[in-house]
Amino acid sequence: MTALTEAAARPAHRSPQVLRWLGAYTASTLGDSVFYLALSWAAVSGGTPAQAGLVMAVAAVPRALLMLVGGVIADRLGPRRVVIASDTVRCLVTLGLAATLFLASPGLGALAAVALVFGTVDALFLPAVGALPPRVADRDQLARVQGMRGLAHRTGAVVGAPLGGLAVAVGGTASAFAVAGALFAFSLPLLAALRLRPLPREEETRDGPAPRGLADGLRYLRGHPVLGPLMVVVLLSDLGFVGPLNVGLAVLSEQRGWGASGIGWVLAGFGVGAGAASLLLTVRGHVPRTGLVMGWTMVIGAVSIGALAHLPQLALAVAVALSIGLFAGLSGALCNALIQTECDPAYLGRVSAVAGLGSLGIAPLSFPLTGAAIGQWGTGPVFVVSAAVCALSGVYGLAVRAVRRAELPKP
Repeated sequence: MTALTEAAARPAHRSPQVLRWLGAYTASTLGDSVFYLALSWAAVSGGTPAQAGLVMAVAAVPRALLMLVGGVIADRLGPRRVVIASDTVRCLVTLGLAATLFLASPGLGALAAVALVFGTVDALFLPAVGALPPRVADRDQLARVQGMRGLAHRTGAVVGAPLGGLAVAVGGTASAFAVAGALFAFSLPLLAALRLRPLPREEETRDGPAPRGLADGLRYLRGHPVLGPLMVVVLLSDLGFVGPLNVGLAVLSEQRGWGASGIGWVLAGFGVGAGAASLLLTVRGHVPRTGLVMGWTMVIGAVSIGALAHLPQLALAVAVALSIGLFAGLSGALCNALIQTECDPAYLGRVSAVAGLGSLGIAPLSFPLTGAAIGQWGTGPVFVVSAAVCALSGVYGLAVRAVRRAELPKP
């Protein structure tokens, strides 16, 4: 047995390969959080709020347009190469911007150009990082890896923003960009040290033009009895979930008189619940009757979303947000774990791109619709409709026999 095989056979939390991947992913996630906080602060400081909003929106355009192409590139070139190249570009661009800000004020045009680069790189990075787990862990450990990834993502979201704010307070936006660049740089030696397991059919995947590769990936999804319906589940849940938690929560907090701190407490409750769900999956590594549990937890989480808009007290809202994070977080983690275990690794970059396109490309389009709907009908009805869409995603998953009977392998 080779050293790589022995390492892969260990539990995920004891595998050096998984821990290197997790460390690199955590550093990149922290770097992202710090970068976007610094970018928003620099944009607000250099222009009007509307101009700052445009600068931040620039990054979303290439991310939405190029995500599927990024999945093809990840499958053709190999995900580690793409992730290393992505973090290298982000490191150099961020450190270059930090150096520029130490010497001059580059203006909103330069900030928008950097945001455009980051959005393009994100479109390559996100599918590639989602395709790495099967190359560093055994199939029966992939659920545990997804739990660890969820914990890393929550860490990045919780720690990254305060870290960026502290860097801005101490040394200005230039220091914050320098911290982000250092975090991206930290991921590079960890990624370079990864020894990936060879996967079947990788050479086949790299043949042929990129459009054909994308068409092949979409045909593979359409014909798969589990993955095709799972993409519908992901899209519906994102459409129902993203709007209320981003736009509706701010309006609700203002109407209830909870203020900005109220939003923070509700989001903290959600984060704790989602973190607990990821920790559960990390520790257990397996949930019996996975497809059935995924569908029902999605439905229960949807009920909690509908209830959130009808609670007058902040403490109750925080408790309900915790349940949303727990149930919706668990259903999301199980869905991602099923994608990892059901997908042929040769297509995983493209499948990850399709799954990510819903939350990062399509679901944000619901923001203006959510705001307009709240203005027309109020928060209560909009949250109920959003909850119904989320519940529909769970019911659809339960109704599809292949999804309902899907099972994660036991570690």
